[in-house]
Amino acid sequence: MQKAAVLMVILGEDTSAGVLRELDEDEVQRIGREIASIPVITSDMAEDVLSEFYQMLVAQEYVLKGGMDYARKILVNAFGADHARRLLDQVTKMLGSDGASFYALQKADPQQLANFIHNEHPQTIALILSHLGSKHAANLLSSLPIELRADVAMRMANLDQISPEIVAKIASVIGQKLRSLGETSREAYGGVRAVAEMFNCLDPNESKEILESIESGNPQLGETIRHLMFVFEDLIRVDASGIRELLARVDRKVLTVALKGTSDALKAHLFQAMSQRGSEMLKEDMEALGQVKLKEVETAQQQVIAAVRLLESEGVINLGDATSDQYVS
Repeated sequence: MQKAAVLMVILGEDTSAGVLRELDEDEVQRIGREIASIPVITSDMAEDVLSEFYQMLVAQEYVLKGGMDYARKILVNAFGADHARRLLDQVTKMLGSDGASFYALQKADPQQLANFIHNEHPQTIALILSHLGSKHAANLLSSLPIELRADVAMRMANLDQISPEIVAKIASVIGQKLRSLGETSREAYGGVRAVAEMFNCLDPNESKEILESIESGNPQLGETIRHLMFVFEDLIRVDASGIRELLARVDRKVLTVALKGTSDALKAHLFQAMSQRGSEMLKEDMEALGQVKLKEVETAQQQVIAAVRLLESEGVINLGDATSDQYVS
């Protein structure tokens, strides 16, 4: 409460008034008492409060756009495990009961849930699937009529483009309907990456059919999903002969940038497929590269992934096993 009071003072009268109008009377009174009891706000205190407030906003944005799993990975890398956990605990409380009502999905009986979603609007189905694990979501997607699958997948991929108000209203309705299906603690995970992971769990022919349907209506979205179905770290699943074929197609400078910040296991996997001289030269190039912008690394990795996809289409390598497991760098 003291931090909230400090924040209100820092934000100024006009902004604070707008914030306080969103609170109930008891909260306004408690903050008012705290403001009155603050003798002075030092620059260090102001900086600490603003920093924490900013971090919570960023954490909430990560949760809304990419889900809890995505937010946790980003925040752990940025702030460490303990701080990330505290931020996520605070954000979970901020999101409120409507968001929490989705958590009953994971423990709901699969057949009951399947029967439930078949009678819902595609937008509602997409929101439900985004809060399930990839395999569970894939099974439910497969249970839908063929003509509905691509529509649901596209809506699921575009959830982050829908206003939070609409999502909250849908969440509230779903929460009321699902109370009879059980309680749960499953965390949400939505967006394009969730669709890609869900497709990874589908039968290959099924995912291919749905992807082709999506690409016919939205080529860019289809390509994004296709890229995410094989992430850069999944190269560790490609055998040595496939890696050698890939290295013959990719410019060494591109590969050097793409490997920046990747796991030691992946680097070792690539080095093992190379000649001793080739691996030594690549290591030297990486050491000499210095700092590289994240955007440049991601662009280079996408070029490598594009080469992998080309090799797959030519039948040179098989990615069937490469996308069966998920990895975190």
